[in-house]
Amino acid sequence: MKIVLGSSSIYRAQLLARILTHFNIDSPSIDETPRAGESPERLAIRLAREKAQAVGDRHPESLVIGSDQVAILRENGSKAHILGKPGNFEVAKAQLARCSGQCVDFAVACCLLNTISGKLIEFQDTYSVRYKTLSADTIARYLQRDKPYDCAGSIKTEGLGVALLASQSGSDPSTLIGLPLMALSNALESQGVRII
Repeated sequence: MKIVLGSSSIYRAQLLARILTHFNIDSPSIDETPRAGESPERLAIRLAREKAQAVGDRHPESLVIGSDQVAILRENGSKAHILGKPGNFEVAKAQLARCSGQCVDFAVACCLLNTISGKLIEFQDTYSVRYKTLSADTIARYLQRDKPYDCAGSIKTEGLGVALLASQSGSDPSTLIGLPLMALSNALESQGVRII
């Protein structure tokens, strides 16, 4: 069966290339607006499912991977605040200033859709990071070098962004970049894909 990554993220494609030598990419182009009262974790799983289904409609006889990542800041135990992709320097600067000294959870949901059987395999993973206390100069220098404007939480931990972190914790480091490869490998193998 053909395998299709339903994503426009170059980071997810790079991750998937670690475990698969051949796959196609198709951008799902869905509305990612959160629904009223929807938790960040529920948002991630709904969007992963919708991405897989949207791409699956265009790729019969395929295994389609949909995934979504939500960065969640809970400042001193307050209500969860979703950190989106900043898009530009000013928004990223404000995000990193807000994250300074704080813990951010990166919740990733993934959906593997078998378009032949209609079977959906859904799973989630969370990876947590604690940012160092960041000065305005450190934030500006980091943004000028790494330009993480297309990354939730304004950080590329696979690049220079790791220097902004005091600690990180989780079971699968690939979750932090946007695709939980350990669980995805298991899901693909359950559908007959040989990884190794």
